[in-house]
Amino acid sequence: MWALGILFTISAVLVSLVIFLENRDPSKTIAWLLLFVVFPIGGFIIYILCGQNVRRKKIFKTQKIFSDIKVSDLFNNIKEFDNLLFIEKQAIRDDIIFNDSSMDNSKRVMSLLLNTGRTPFTLNNNIKILTNGKEKFDEMIRDLRKAKHHIHMEYYIIKNSEIGNKIKKILIRKANEGVKVRILYDDVGCWRLWFDRKFFDEMREHNIEIYPFLKSKIPFLNKRLNYRNHRKIAIIDGKIGYTGGINIGDEYLGKNKKFGFWRDTHMKIKGESVYMLQLTFLLDWYFATKNRIFDGQYFPSISYKGDSIVQIAASGPDSDWEVIHQAYFSAISKAKKRIYIQTPYFIPDESVLMALKTAALSGVDVRIIFPQIADHKIVHLASSSYFKEILKTGGKVYLYKKGFMHSKILIIDDDICSVGSANMDLRSFMINFEVNGFIYDEKVTKRLEKDFMEDIKNSEEIKYEDYMNRSVVQKIKESAARLFSAVL
Repeated sequence: MWALGILFTISAVLVSLVIFLENRDPSKTIAWLLLFVVFPIGGFIIYILCGQNVRRKKIFKTQKIFSDIKVSDLFNNIKEFDNLLFIEKQAIRDDIIFNDSSMDNSKRVMSLLLNTGRTPFTLNNNIKILTNGKEKFDEMIRDLRKAKHHIHMEYYIIKNSEIGNKIKKILIRKANEGVKVRILYDDVGCWRLWFDRKFFDEMREHNIEIYPFLKSKIPFLNKRLNYRNHRKIAIIDGKIGYTGGINIGDEYLGKNKKFGFWRDTHMKIKGESVYMLQLTFLLDWYFATKNRIFDGQYFPSISYKGDSIVQIAASGPDSDWEVIHQAYFSAISKAKKRIYIQTPYFIPDESVLMALKTAALSGVDVRIIFPQIADHKIVHLASSSYFKEILKTGGKVYLYKKGFMHSKILIIDDDICSVGSANMDLRSFMINFEVNGFIYDEKVTKRLEKDFMEDIKNSEEIKYEDYMNRSVVQKIKESAARLFSAVL
């Protein structure tokens, strides 16, 4: 035990030195060092599994994968990306897309995503907002039943549940009809299926291809354990796409007694932005399987669907840039009228927090809807500790009481909104693989704003005086949780 203690001490010192020399954000450095002080052995193990900076170490190499695919001429039937990005940047600079100065924020965000995420915008889209699990599953199941060529699905969580089995039966039926079905799942998000292999095996028996993303050969012992694929994507025949906050499980239909009604937001896309969801899926598929399936049959021609301008932004540790994080900061910092946020976790970094406080002090209507029910206690406590700074500057915070708030929404003024998988927290911004749709459409923005106002009716506003008068014990819990917010 004495020798083991010395070994751990030496290891912890060396790891602390590594963290110090990585020149991370000071709050992250302090959080990790504090973890080593409070939990010497446990902190060391957690760092080895979850703390290494893989963005810096290039463990994920999707950018290289993207380059390899380009030079292999697999994009012959798709728009040439470099030319397309150049043309779109020029169109924004020349005010061809937006010639109204009131749209400057939209142009700024669009340009940012073009530069950081290689994310072209598309003009031909129809967006349908789905405000709960029932709406999402009813709509998606109808489209799955009509599939003719292929079904691609990528989810953080898939459960052996009533809705999971309903979808499984449909997928098996379609596979037997000759439709190609591919499924990607996060190995840790679907940990329950480690002990229930029959659920996926039954589908594999019907020639459905199913692969884990970042498989952990030894559960919970993997240096990439902390970097999870949090995306929720479904693509049908390359013409219809779904993305948002809803995984596959019965709790999303309000069947969990602890949470009750599950308030979430998903969206259905018809149009050319489905190409970008498809490309995100196929890149992830290639990463997980090393199989290239980028031929034109997965990018069929699409007729006119609508006038919504959409950018599908995929972010993760495979990129040099924190794409969604930077887009959020840019949009928030230039807001003129309103900033409405729905999120189950609220752990902003200093830049986003400063942008929100500055906006509120400048007279922008800043409102956040947050769940009253906690699904992750420590994260919920850490989130609550940030409310003081929002309330003190004139922003408003509401606790959703009808059930559990899991929606991930950002609304900026009248013309920018975002729907996707990313929470307003450091994990989504900097660690997880996420995907969000940025929509530049007043009609869609107004629809989300209407839903937001309806949710306020089912929420209780936190008053600054009441917040400051909460118990000393509660304040201590929140402050302690916040100390570790950079590593949650």
